[in-house]
Amino acid sequence: MAGRDILAIGTSAGGVEALRFLASRFPRDFPASVLVTIHLSSHFRSNLDAILSKTGPLPASFATDGEVLHQNRIYIAPPERHLLIDGKCLRLGTGPRENRARPAIDPMLRSTAVCCGMRSIGVILTGALGDGAAGLLALDQCGGMTVVQDPSDATFQEMPATALSRVNVGHVVRLADMPALLGELVREPAGQAVPVPLNLKYEVEIANGGRMNMEDMDRVGRRSVLTCPDCGGTMWEMNDADIVRYRCHVGHAYASELMTVALDESLRYAISTALRALDERVALAKKLGTEAREHGHNVLANSWARRAAESEQEAAAIRDSIKRIDEMGARIEADSMAVQIGTEQLARQAK
Repeated sequence: MAGRDILAIGTSAGGVEALRFLASRFPRDFPASVLVTIHLSSHFRSNLDAILSKTGPLPASFATDGEVLHQNRIYIAPPERHLLIDGKCLRLGTGPRENRARPAIDPMLRSTAVCCGMRSIGVILTGALGDGAAGLLALDQCGGMTVVQDPSDATFQEMPATALSRVNVGHVVRLADMPALLGELVREPAGQAVPVPLNLKYEVEIANGGRMNMEDMDRVGRRSVLTCPDCGGTMWEMNDADIVRYRCHVGHAYASELMTVALDESLRYAISTALRALDERVALAKKLGTEAREHGHNVLANSWARRAAESEQEAAAIRDSIKRIDEMGARIEADSMAVQIGTEQLARQAK
């Protein structure tokens, strides 16, 4: 029987070191193709392929569209493309961002589930927020094996912890124990074929650059009261068993926690406009109060002073709200920067 010859790994913040460790432990005759998605920024050139190639015996490269898969190789999702698998070939999807990322982990794991679920192993390593949980669930639904790094062992715990809270994971291990486990799993016989849910096929097509109409979306989800933070269209709540996530018919997709962050950003824009108006009201009220007092209209001056004070209190409350929203947004930026900084540090060490 065929073994589990597709290993798909998703990670983010802290993931460069984790991937480097795994690459150093893969044997030269590792009987699987290794797919990697990590949240890389398009604003910087990444040396992750060179880093992983120098670390271990398996050659690593950024995937190219249409490339034929081979065992004993590591394929990395390039910036601004979703890494997908289609039969024996790789595809670089140009579909919308998922969870504010492209490449995103969910599309890679979802396409692996649709293509070759019973032959595959999905792994979630260190990272922030919740990308990867929905994809890991898809893999589990299609007969794949699921592995998650023990959150207590991860540099950033949130990504593996979210996966564990949403998916009945097959194996939870520390990073140090993962190479031995993966070596065993890739040599196990593949499981029995499982029917692929229709919504997974649709979503893989979206990641590859296709489109869904509203009738298609009604078949795979329920219309929600929320609107898409990216395009303003209706969002559908997808029919996942234990994961609340949203997608519009254009293709933008969010896990519930990322949807909250996106809505916060929309709210920030709206309340920033309100803050500007309040600051202008304060300035005008103070000006009118000063003019009234200069002309001896003390009652009117006091009235304008009260209005200015009330507006200043309202503005202070809005500033507190903006600060909270900015702190949440900084977590996403920190996640991306942690990946980039880790790659650059290792590249300098390699020189």
